[in-house]
Amino acid sequence: MEKTFQYVDYLWDEQKAASMADDQVALFLYRSNILGADLRITNYGGGNTSCKTIEKDPLTNKDVEVMWVKGSGGDIGTLNRKGIAGLYTERLRNLKNVYKGIQDEDRMVGLFNHCIYDLDSKAPSIDTPLHGLLPFKHIDHLHPDALIAIAAAKDSKQITKEIWGDSMGWVPWQRPGFDLGLQLEKCLKENPDIRGIVLGSHGLFTWGDTSYQCYMNSLEVIEMASEYINQKIKQNGRVFGGQKIQALPKENRCEKAAEIMPLLRGLASSEKAMIGHFTDSDTVLQYINSNDLEKLAPMGTSCPDHFLRTKIKPLILNLSKDEKIADSKAVLEKLNPAFEKYRQEYADYYENCKHDNSPAIRDPNPVIIIYPGVGMFAFAKNKQTARVASEFYINAINVMRGAEAISEYTALPRQEAFDIEYWLLEEAKLQRMPAEKPLSRKVALVTGATGGIGKAIADKFIEQGANVIITDISEQSIQKALKSYQKDDATAVVCDVTSKDHIESAFKKACLTFGGVDIIVHSAGLAISKPLEDTTDNDWDILQNVLVKGQFMLAQKGIEIMRKQKMGGDIVNIASKNGLVAGPNNIAYGTAKAAQQHMSRLMAAELGKDHIRVNTVNPDGVIVGSKIWEGAWAKGRAEAYGIDVKDLPAHYAKRNLLNEIILPEDIANGVYVCVAILNKSTGNTINVDGGMANAFVR
Repeated sequence: MEKTFQYVDYLWDEQKAASMADDQVALFLYRSNILGADLRITNYGGGNTSCKTIEKDPLTNKDVEVMWVKGSGGDIGTLNRKGIAGLYTERLRNLKNVYKGIQDEDRMVGLFNHCIYDLDSKAPSIDTPLHGLLPFKHIDHLHPDALIAIAAAKDSKQITKEIWGDSMGWVPWQRPGFDLGLQLEKCLKENPDIRGIVLGSHGLFTWGDTSYQCYMNSLEVIEMASEYINQKIKQNGRVFGGQKIQALPKENRCEKAAEIMPLLRGLASSEKAMIGHFTDSDTVLQYINSNDLEKLAPMGTSCPDHFLRTKIKPLILNLSKDEKIADSKAVLEKLNPAFEKYRQEYADYYENCKHDNSPAIRDPNPVIIIYPGVGMFAFAKNKQTARVASEFYINAINVMRGAEAISEYTALPRQEAFDIEYWLLEEAKLQRMPAEKPLSRKVALVTGATGGIGKAIADKFIEQGANVIITDISEQSIQKALKSYQKDDATAVVCDVTSKDHIESAFKKACLTFGGVDIIVHSAGLAISKPLEDTTDNDWDILQNVLVKGQFMLAQKGIEIMRKQKMGGDIVNIASKNGLVAGPNNIAYGTAKAAQQHMSRLMAAELGKDHIRVNTVNPDGVIVGSKIWEGAWAKGRAEAYGIDVKDLPAHYAKRNLLNEIILPEDIANGVYVCVAILNKSTGNTINVDGGMANAFVR
């Protein structure tokens, strides 16, 4: 039967669940996934879920209870069997016999491994005992905004009682770990009829005898909390003390954000390059334009999952929404001191709270940056992390709104926050993360990126960790190409490189989506093969406009952004062997390619002072997958060499020194070498042609 909720999504599919009736672990994973699909219930990577089943002990062949729980670093929305840990419940509970108190928490995590039942288990998380010390078959630990708002309110315990009476327990704030599990066990023992427990400043525990009962219990508790807060907001009439400033219109906000993001990115990347994310949702605007922003934002977030991803507090920009961002020098005079102040305050926070064995201070730059009247920016090591940080801060905004409507918002004390942020176990988790790929933290704009060489370059960049702006003249082509990438890896925009407006729009999309640009690859092109007497003015103009003027305008706009970032950059232009070799029926194309090559050298000479490197890759005979070889160009080249069109691939393969067919992927490898390996090389030409002696540059 369909259940109706106002504040959460009921996603349980009876038919689907029935197909898993004989597999309680599958049902637990299903429950986890549908809970994680609603960000009002829990954020990405936040919370954990579990179930307990009876299994055969492989050593004794006796029935034993096994707890299956989300492993360390997982996300319940995408959780699968590879992401969970299976532990002997009795062994986990027996750890109470060796626990020596709060100072023993780190050692206890190591002992979880002695409780492993399933040898393919993910590393157990710090929350494992919170599930294991409770007796219920199915347990959800969630971070709903509404519950955290109650948990973070000044009089949280009293409010919990007011909403649920005696049916919910309450445990004050305590860092996750074995002792918190003991506190949950104690709370249940003292209140045996409760349906769940509110964790002060943290979140919610709920349970059930079946996966469905657990799911319904979680939704019902969250619904009650949400309704309570909604009624309080209606009674109060004003949110966040009311509106202080009016937001700019949507189009103006995006324009302003695109202009300022390269400046912010450069400042936020003082230690390591960062990727950006921008949001101006109604929730964000209500908060950042309010009278209470200056009061609430410095307090920091309350839930550990929030501040681990957003830092302890955001940076609020002291800029008018009408600031002329185009005057970057004047804007930087305001931004530089703000960032320096933030970094110093973070360093003071570290120095005041650190312990003798604390890890070294991490990047002191802000993750969340607020521009009143415009929107909110997030900067992190990659797009997904930046986007998730933004989502977490929106969760924190919802928490603040709810807590303020109820009574008064409270944040974690700085020392408590530090002890989680710089917990040795958290540091160990960071150290276990996979090494970053060579092009991580890079943003690349590639023209002609929907087929042939351009698509191969985009594929290579994304494979190596870059974020890519896919451009082409066909909307249909870019949307098709975009489907082959993950949403956080690439974006797409129609761009006719002969249009200055199109080029400006493409770079605006790069800034608004990722924060700026580090790599520009001009791969868009076409080819016309005709004798001199048959070459028309139109033939000449279109080749000059696409290949030469397009390259010029791309570089002109691109370096404007790179100079704002002050992070250097790369420009790689795809030219051709024909720019070096004089051949028949090639006057317009060969001249344009030669112009591309020399323009690249001129750019390299001029932009070296900005650490912007400019190099050229010269393909030859790339027939497979190339749009250029469709139609008249192939016919013209075949006629020039006195062969049939069908014989062109073999002709081009046989004429190079290595007797190799040149593929789009080979050109992509040449571009990759320029941007990822030859980091002290500029003004060079790399021939990727199998070896053409007459095209040797020296």
